[in-house]
Amino acid sequence: MKGCRPLTEIEIEKVIESFKGRYALRDKALFILGVKTGYRISEILSIRLGDVYQNGKIVDRVTVHRRNMKKKTEGRTVILNPMVKASLRHWIKELKAWPDTDENTFIFQSQKGKNKPMSRIQVWRLLESAYKVCKLHGNLGTHSMRKSFANIIYEKLEKDLIRTQKALGHKNVNSTVSYLSFRQEDIDEAIMSI
Repeated sequence: MKGCRPLTEIEIEKVIESFKGRYALRDKALFILGVKTGYRISEILSIRLGDVYQNGKIVDRVTVHRRNMKKKTEGRTVILNPMVKASLRHWIKELKAWPDTDENTFIFQSQKGKNKPMSRIQVWRLLESAYKVCKLHGNLGTHSMRKSFANIIYEKLEKDLIRTQKALGHKNVNSTVSYLSFRQEDIDEAIMSI
């Protein structure tokens, strides 16, 4: 979503803690996967059980195949950090108890039909609800997860644009720059220090 703002690390924690109810494990796993891998919502929704759960355990890296990527030119593989693996483990334990679950089951399955992924609108609604519960303001949506990842990884990589570009799977560094939030306070501070 153009214009979405990223979440701070404190806001991310609030959102993670806000998920309650029947699908809390699913919603938490989806959100954590989004902010910790930088996948687009359509890429997240394309992931099937066999992509993340093999030989009785969560895989170390998950690949979203080319056909599910934005420009469909190549796939992208991302390592899963321990928090992502733990949230997926909890959700998949519950998902596997559902009838007819197999390796082709979408991990974020729609309630409307057998083996269809949730819709992007459905995810937007559940995130919008979480943002409201957390009293978060501004232009927030599903793409806020990816933008949050971009900003966090940019800081962790010591503001290295090229490595951040690689982490996001962008072909052009200008796309990466458009994802990053440059805080006015940081700019003001730098100007004042000259």
